[in-house]
Amino acid sequence: MKALFTSQLRLGGASLIALAAMAMASAANAQTAAEPAPAAVPQADPATQTDQTDQIVVTGSRIVASGFTAPTPTTVIGAEQIAANAQPNLFNTIAQLPSLQGSTGSATGTFSTSSGTQGLSSFSLRGLQPIRTLTLLDGQRVAAANVSGVPDISLFPQLLVKRVDVVNGGASATYGSDAVGGVVNFITDTRFTGFKANVMGGITTYGDNKQILAQGAWGGSFAGDKLHLIVSGEYAHDGGVGPGDFGTDLARSRNWYKATTLLNTNQTNNGSPQFVYSDYAQPYQYARYGLINNGPLQGIAFDVNGNPYNFQYGSNGQPLGNGRVSNCYPGNGFCVGGDLTGAPGSGASLVSKLQRVVGYTRIGYDFAPGNEFYGTLSIGQVKTNNQPSPGYNRPNLTVQCANPYLPQLVRDRCATAGITSFNFGTSNGAFPDPQVYTDRRQYRGVLGAKGKFSAAGGEWNYDAYYEHGETIADINVHDIVLQNRYVAATNAITLNGAIVCADPVARAAGCQPINVFGGFVPSASALAYVTPANGPFQHTKLTQDVASANISGNLIDLWAGPLSLAIGGEYRREFYRVNADPYGAGATSPNSAAYPVDPLLNQAQGSNWAAGNYKNGGGKYNVYEFSAEANLPLLDSESLGRANLNAAARYTHYSTSGSVWAWKIGGTWATPIDGIRLRAVTSRDVRAPNLSELFAAPTVTTLPNFNNPFPGGGAVQAFQNTVGNPNLKPEIARNTEVGITLANPHWLPGLSLSVDYYTIKLSGVISTLSADQIVRFCAEGNQAFCGGFVLNSPIQGGNFVNVQPFNLASWKTSGFDIEASYRWQRPLGLPGNFTVRALGTHVQEFLVRAGIAGVATQDNAGANNGSTPNWKWLAIQTYDTDKFSLLVQERWFSDGNFGNQYVVCQTGCPASTGNNPTISRNFMPGAFYVDVGGSYKVTRGLEGYFKVDNLFNVDPAPAPQTNTGLDVNPALYDTIGRTYRIGMRLNF
Repeated sequence: MKALFTSQLRLGGASLIALAAMAMASAANAQTAAEPAPAAVPQADPATQTDQTDQIVVTGSRIVASGFTAPTPTTVIGAEQIAANAQPNLFNTIAQLPSLQGSTGSATGTFSTSSGTQGLSSFSLRGLQPIRTLTLLDGQRVAAANVSGVPDISLFPQLLVKRVDVVNGGASATYGSDAVGGVVNFITDTRFTGFKANVMGGITTYGDNKQILAQGAWGGSFAGDKLHLIVSGEYAHDGGVGPGDFGTDLARSRNWYKATTLLNTNQTNNGSPQFVYSDYAQPYQYARYGLINNGPLQGIAFDVNGNPYNFQYGSNGQPLGNGRVSNCYPGNGFCVGGDLTGAPGSGASLVSKLQRVVGYTRIGYDFAPGNEFYGTLSIGQVKTNNQPSPGYNRPNLTVQCANPYLPQLVRDRCATAGITSFNFGTSNGAFPDPQVYTDRRQYRGVLGAKGKFSAAGGEWNYDAYYEHGETIADINVHDIVLQNRYVAATNAITLNGAIVCADPVARAAGCQPINVFGGFVPSASALAYVTPANGPFQHTKLTQDVASANISGNLIDLWAGPLSLAIGGEYRREFYRVNADPYGAGATSPNSAAYPVDPLLNQAQGSNWAAGNYKNGGGKYNVYEFSAEANLPLLDSESLGRANLNAAARYTHYSTSGSVWAWKIGGTWATPIDGIRLRAVTSRDVRAPNLSELFAAPTVTTLPNFNNPFPGGGAVQAFQNTVGNPNLKPEIARNTEVGITLANPHWLPGLSLSVDYYTIKLSGVISTLSADQIVRFCAEGNQAFCGGFVLNSPIQGGNFVNVQPFNLASWKTSGFDIEASYRWQRPLGLPGNFTVRALGTHVQEFLVRAGIAGVATQDNAGANNGSTPNWKWLAIQTYDTDKFSLLVQERWFSDGNFGNQYVVCQTGCPASTGNNPTISRNFMPGAFYVDVGGSYKVTRGLEGYFKVDNLFNVDPAPAPQTNTGLDVNPALYDTIGRTYRIGMRLNF
């Protein structure tokens, strides 16, 4: 732990040197910083940027021309709003936008051991997942931080960002694959001069998630303003929100966790709901320090001192001797109430600890007026740490009655009952808690040229670059159990007067016995055997090479203006390789001194760890693309207004899946009615399968309390094996948007309004069914699902469910976006400006068709345990003067449910099926958060500021599932609580 979160990172030295160099350079060559870009008002028209050539750069289009307006709606977040929101990571500010649904950050993935996405900050537009949102830096692709292909915003040079453009709509014809939901483009200040810095500290009302942020940037111009140099460095540390204890005790004094679960009655046609919503669900297959959970001794538990006692079941339940408990819920092994001290849900981290260090430099040389050669280099590192669960949950262990650690009272009961062994479940509350550490390092360099030239009687603009990016990602898991060694260590006998492991092969390999009957901490040698110091690891290398060139200009003058044209080409190569430890990966990884051969382990298959069974794999593909875009002016008159038609097409050839076309056609009409503009666009967009989907070696996820619906089943432990599919094809989407805007009418200057309707139809979606769906559909008689799982294996770790992606599903989502703002100058005669801005997204439908016979279409709109609430709003009110500013911000999303597939009933319920299960309650409340902030200019160039997020400390609503865990949805709800931040900004 200490080694992970030390400031002596490999990148730390470089960043500290950069900061020192900036400070010295600024003292010698202080200049006035560029004025910040205006940002507090929304853009009814797409984002534009004026560069040194006075041309207009439009995110979402390759056209570079004065007066051009693209038809795709774009939301702009500028430097002022970024500063006012005062977040330690720019990702947090952008993710608050209503159209961004399902983005991932430090609060998501904290319950996971194997995903590798802990702390990965990536955007998801329209709830289509991060893999369908293209994130760019200065209009250029960025190397992936994960095999899923998504970048990590934490690795961007955030202090230099002057604007973020969010294109709400398909843009594959312009930018290529992944831009199905839209594009998020970070625009940096490539001409920054001067010195600026930002220092911030934060803490929650509970005294945790302590945050430190230090940023600095320097820019200078030389050689008669031809040579431009920029250097920046950033360091951030988020302390995270750690785990609580077993039971329902969360970190610090948080008290909102109530172990809310959907209890499975296992009855599908008796007139009652199959699933019952309840707080304080008690797993009855294990206890904190051990519970006999089957046979004639069922119900005997052990306290911390190893003394046996009768376990207190909830629901007034009594053990039935067959593994079940009266009055309880056999479908997933829960009672209600009773002794909850062994439940592991609250023992997971709420927010990952995160440390990031980023260094960035850019050098540009104007070799001719309006023409520049440039190069950029960025180096970044992000480290995270989370605890996915406490102890080691083991619901199914066979214990011999002759075990010398077993209290004599229980051994006598065995003899009376005529048994020699029993089934035992324990949370191993005395074991160390597993810890997951991730380390992502990224190196990215760009060489490019941009500018203008004369040809065919007109001015043409060009932009060409080559980018190489490399990401090295490591995952290391500490204090995780090797399951077969655990079984051997817990099976003890007395030999020559000493307690030893019963298996002579295990003894020869170093097995030391463990007493699991109580809270006895195993000896150091026993822990070294069961949870060895060299735990699971995964080492991943990803590389990206991009060569891109685009030119644009006016081809010919027509009746309403020039016909503009842009053409371009791009080559891209993506590669990844992953290596893992032999105990997890199996025979594909050779054994070594750190991971010696052990006859107790499955050497061929691997998957010997309780969690974190990483596999080896690798793959690559390359892409050739050619694109063209044209803008045709249609009208330009005072009586009819101004109108244009915009069209683009892109041909793409993938080495893995062949060729595909993307296109778009749309237009805008600035009507003669004051301030009114109409816009519409329709497009064919694509997303190619990423490296993970194509080539991923099996990703193994532990399902600790998986429901086996077959006779004699109940809850079992199983592995979910997710594997790649090299035969996948690109997904095809059809995006359509129609909107109207009102901007700065003469009767109310400062007012802007826009309403846009959207619909997205996505076919050939690369998706999988869940492990639970696969098993349930088989149990209901659909034989097509029955060949990919085993749930009754006699072999340790032999239960599994295979999950593989296919181009089978189709999605459809529709809704509309609303954006409005008004800036009131000198309100009520007071100095300064009062600005109101509001953005809202309404999701009318989000239909998911699995594309498999027997699986019904499901509407995810309004499912608040997902990412697409029916309504999501962001409202901001600011008052600013030359001396100070105040901000109030509201974030709200609507009430919803657990899923629209459920049938709510109490009595007289219809038959419950996998497609439409019955449930007693299907409601999740929305949430309303209020944030406040402000700033004060101490002196010229020095500003102090504060921010309070979640002012009223609103707790998250439960997001109940059907298994054991901390069931909450951090993708929508604030799980942290009230947070205070203060800081200082320096700019000169």
